[in-house]
Amino acid sequence: MKKTALLAIILVLATATASGQSILNRLKDRAKDAVERNIGDKIEKGVDDLLSGKKKDKDKRNAAQEDQDTEEAAAVEQQDGQKKGKTAKGEEMKSDFVPGTVVIFEDDLTGEKMGEFPSKWDLIENNAEVARMNGKMAIKFEHGSSTSITPLIKDGNKKYLPEVYTLEFDFFAGNNACYNLYLRTEDNYVSSRIWVGLNNMSWSIAKPGEGEVEGNKDIDDIMDLNDWNHFALSFNKRALKAYVNGKRIINVPNARAMDWFTVDTEFWEDHVDYITNIRLAKGAVDLYERNEQSMTAIEKAIAETGKFVTNNILFETGKAVLKPESMEEIQKVADYMKKNPQARFEVQGHTDNQGSDKVNDPLSQQRAEAVVKALEDLGVDPFNLRSVGKGSHEPVADNKTDEGRARNRRVEFIKK
Repeated sequence: MKKTALLAIILVLATATASGQSILNRLKDRAKDAVERNIGDKIEKGVDDLLSGKKKDKDKRNAAQEDQDTEEAAAVEQQDGQKKGKTAKGEEMKSDFVPGTVVIFEDDLTGEKMGEFPSKWDLIENNAEVARMNGKMAIKFEHGSSTSITPLIKDGNKKYLPEVYTLEFDFFAGNNACYNLYLRTEDNYVSSRIWVGLNNMSWSIAKPGEGEVEGNKDIDDIMDLNDWNHFALSFNKRALKAYVNGKRIINVPNARAMDWFTVDTEFWEDHVDYITNIRLAKGAVDLYERNEQSMTAIEKAIAETGKFVTNNILFETGKAVLKPESMEEIQKVADYMKKNPQARFEVQGHTDNQGSDKVNDPLSQQRAEAVVKALEDLGVDPFNLRSVGKGSHEPVADNKTDEGRARNRRVEFIKK
């Protein structure tokens, strides 16, 4: 029984093996194809990955190069910026200096004799002499001493600084260079001091009455070491500004007016100081004053009432000729209209009741036209202007009094 069963099992297996041989062969073929396809896919993927990797490496190299180029460009820009008066942080420094036009004192040392005391100057302390430095004739301050000099102006009169002026000179930034500009009162009791060194500028500016304004600023990014540099001072009634190489360092809005000045050097054993091209002249940077109040009055009047009425545009008696003092008010209107180019105005001329309508009606029309012409001359688009004469027909006050008649003589700008 056991042998028979065993024999049956062997026969079944043999039959299955024989009949399944073709199936196994087909499976082997399919496996082979699958392996080849898999290898092909892997090769293709490998090539793609290789190309992609090269692209990524190329992109990385390009990005790195761009970063390097950007850094180099930034470095160049920073150097250029520093030469142009930018701080290390890229902050643009102001440059609004305007030299005076009427020269009071000027000295470039031309014609001076080497080794002599400069002929246009007076000595206050120690010694100075004419010398040549880096291609320029200059005043050389004595080595190892505190020297002070002042220009010879008006026979030594110590009251020559005008109400508005600029003062300039070139200074050499050598080793441990140190320059002091003192602005002094006539009695030499009160003074403002500006100190310029190789990498710093400090100041103590006297205020009207009592007190002073002190400060300091790093300026090594705008100075040229071992070369000539330019200092400039601007004073306008009360506003004091100072510059190095054209870049504004000091801006004091309310400083005390002074009478005369000295240029001093401090005591250093290992340095020699030089100045040249000294120039003092009347005129300066315009005094900064906000001019918004009048403009705000125009804007407010137009916003609230749709018109601006003024008694400050004046004419010659019985004529349509504008008085010169009228131009200040007309300029304000012109500024408003240029700031608001879409605004259109009817310019109305009004008179008092002195005289007949036969005279006042055409006169008011002519005066309105004169205002329009003045606005056109100031750059206002004439398309936005229309002149109308109202004569004395629309009074705003009693014509029986001088005050009332003055109010009735007016110009109105009616917004359309």
